[in-house]
Amino acid sequence: MREAARARGLDIEIRERPAAGSLFEAAELLSIPASGIVKTLVVKRSDDTFLFALVPGGRSISWPKLRALVGVNKLRLPEPELALAATGYERGTIVPIGSTTDWPVYADESIVGQRIAMGAGTHGFSLFVEADDLIAAYGATVADISVPEER
Repeated sequence: MREAARARGLDIEIRERPAAGSLFEAAELLSIPASGIVKTLVVKRSDDTFLFALVPGGRSISWPKLRALVGVNKLRLPEPELALAATGYERGTIVPIGSTTDWPVYADESIVGQRIAMGAGTHGFSLFVEADDLIAAYGATVADISVPEER
């Protein structure tokens, strides 16, 4: 993870934290708002390729917006074992940095200009990075791809 970040010129901070039962609990443990945690969601295309969608806490993917942006009519979240095979990371720890494959990255526009926390590749840790640096390092497409989560 650190080597992969260094290779892309990213300055990251990895922080250990107690196990969290939810994104909101993790935010509380890190003393940041839920929107400061960005979920890295692996999304499967119908041609068996994948992409990463970066969505802040408290929001979920807007499937119509993401499909329109990607230019496809079918996208879905893969089964946990497919996500692991596609990235090398278990759900809840997934991050583009150090993924076994450099899938395209789509970032919700609301994270621009923020220092964000993300999965760190292993449970019990969070990775902090400047969203703008991550976006630049991965050539991410920035767009409105999310909607508020229904609670």
